[in-house]
Amino acid sequence: MISELKPGERLDDLERNGLMLIQHPGRFCYGVDAVLLSWFAKASEGERVLDFCTGTGVVPILMTAKTAASHFTGLEIQEEVAKMASRSVMLNHLGDKVSIICGDLKNTKTLFGKGVFNVVTVNPPYMAGGSGLVGADYSKAVSRHEILCSLEDVIRESANVLVAGGRMYMVHRPYRLGDIICLMKQYKMSPRRLCMVHPKASQEANLVLIEGIRGGNTQIRVEAPLVLFDEDGQESKQIKMIHGRL
Repeated sequence: MISELKPGERLDDLERNGLMLIQHPGRFCYGVDAVLLSWFAKASEGERVLDFCTGTGVVPILMTAKTAASHFTGLEIQEEVAKMASRSVMLNHLGDKVSIICGDLKNTKTLFGKGVFNVVTVNPPYMAGGSGLVGADYSKAVSRHEILCSLEDVIRESANVLVAGGRMYMVHRPYRLGDIICLMKQYKMSPRRLCMVHPKASQEANLVLIEGIRGGNTQIRVEAPLVLFDEDGQESKQIKMIHGRL
């Protein structure tokens, strides 16, 4: 495994089925938001999944252990990060299950065509906590990612690649929830499930998980809130179960 690493990289244990992930602390590293997205998203046997903004490929790699989907595609615009994700795929012997493509999500019609995936997952570049970046590095990363795509780009292109009845799963910040729902409606997607994520039960939500379905007119179901830590700062039973520690 060590031979797969390049200078500055590290190998992280994903705590699921022995899966490992190559990361570089000087670049964007996955956080709890990606883990929660892989837990919240559903994919059935034979379905095809596309992960936008895949970064190091953590979401599709984790989902191989949690779902029965037939194939996962990760789309990442940064070439070096896409290559790193591809090496993680090979490291985990998932080459027949996961493909990493370097490309711009705004070009899905050229890259994939229309209506070809059953599921889209997306942890868009809103820069949630756990990035490993601070100060000036964090600000530069925010600016760079906000230029690369918008929330509307993500939802429009999700609607484009999904089959009728296909689902999009997203993790984002609660203050964008109104925009997310409005854009889903604009692009003929119907919000179906919503889960608010709280750092502690006594604190307001800082993440939201949402599922939308292409077409139809479903009623949205608000699930029980997910709490990450007990009041004493220890991981909650919920998060331990998500990580597979219970």
